[in-house]
Amino acid sequence: MNMEMHIQDKEKAYRKIEWFIHAVAWGIVFIIPFFSSGRNREVVAIEDYALFVVGPLSFMVVFYVNYLFLIPRYLFEKQTGRFFLFNLLLISATVLVTHQIMQLLPPPDKFHHMPRWKPDALDVALFLLRNAAMYVLVAGLSVAIRMTARWYEQEATRKELDRSRVEAELRNLKSQLNPHFLFNTLNNIYSLIAFSPERAQEAVHDLSRLLRYVLYDSNQPFVPIEKELDFIRNYVELMRIRLPESARLEMNIDVQQSGLTIAPLLFISLIENAFKHGISNSNPSYIRIQLKENEDGIDCYIENSLFPKDAADQSGSGIGLTNLKKRLGLIYPENHLLVCHQENNAYIAELYIRIKHEDKIDL
Repeated sequence: MNMEMHIQDKEKAYRKIEWFIHAVAWGIVFIIPFFSSGRNREVVAIEDYALFVVGPLSFMVVFYVNYLFLIPRYLFEKQTGRFFLFNLLLISATVLVTHQIMQLLPPPDKFHHMPRWKPDALDVALFLLRNAAMYVLVAGLSVAIRMTARWYEQEATRKELDRSRVEAELRNLKSQLNPHFLFNTLNNIYSLIAFSPERAQEAVHDLSRLLRYVLYDSNQPFVPIEKELDFIRNYVELMRIRLPESARLEMNIDVQQSGLTIAPLLFISLIENAFKHGISNSNPSYIRIQLKENEDGIDCYIENSLFPKDAADQSGSGIGLTNLKKRLGLIYPENHLLVCHQENNAYIAELYIRIKHEDKIDL
């Protein structure tokens, strides 16, 4: 409903601008005779001006009958035959009526002393054909302007619908990501309860801070990179407390206070996978996390030993990486590179995100 109202408001604003342009354009046409008057020229007489405005008024009739009625009613509905037929009748009637009005109006003052010229049939025919050609051009101009305006309206509506679709899809993906993150974290805390209730209590407290970020701060399309990095540090520390002594964890974050903003919760899926598949309780294992800022973006490198969980382990249901790929495609199309591969007994995930200038803020 809000999207429809937003589109309607945009259409109303466009209509106001459109009719303002029309008013200015026709206003210029109607004051053209006054441009020819000046210090060394005669002031335009009312009779002469009345004779002049017959032409622009007849042009307006052809233009707006097409613009407001014939084009949307027939041309947009692909009834081309009727459109050309009604235009033929409209232009013919306008030419004849305009010719009769011009005949009834008195000639300009400078021609009053001259005998009135009586054209023959050929002169009348040439006059009518010449005028008809002018009205055809006016009708064509009306079609061009109306079609262009319609294209802009449809393009604006399409972009608005695409934007709303992307936002809805992102909301859906994040609604899946949050339970996924919570499920994995609660799994870790659950394992602590059996052998260290005190550490489990600390973990619950740490989890509350993480959830505050997930539920509130991450609702924004973009967040300062510092907040995202604090979230990652807190998450890693929460995971660290349950690591066995044989596991080695290295984390190196080299990001300056540069005012970068980034879409939230992009790196967490890769880090979760590293903890899920990279740690063994019985064998030496390791996780290496590197986040580095470069000139135009962020590089994330995660390497871990590989101890795949068996089919009975359904924690997370494997949706984290799938959602990450979808979110990256929606938020950073053509501005990201995600490569995940296995080397011997190690699993490596590399994510590069190019941050555009509009994603930077002044701190």
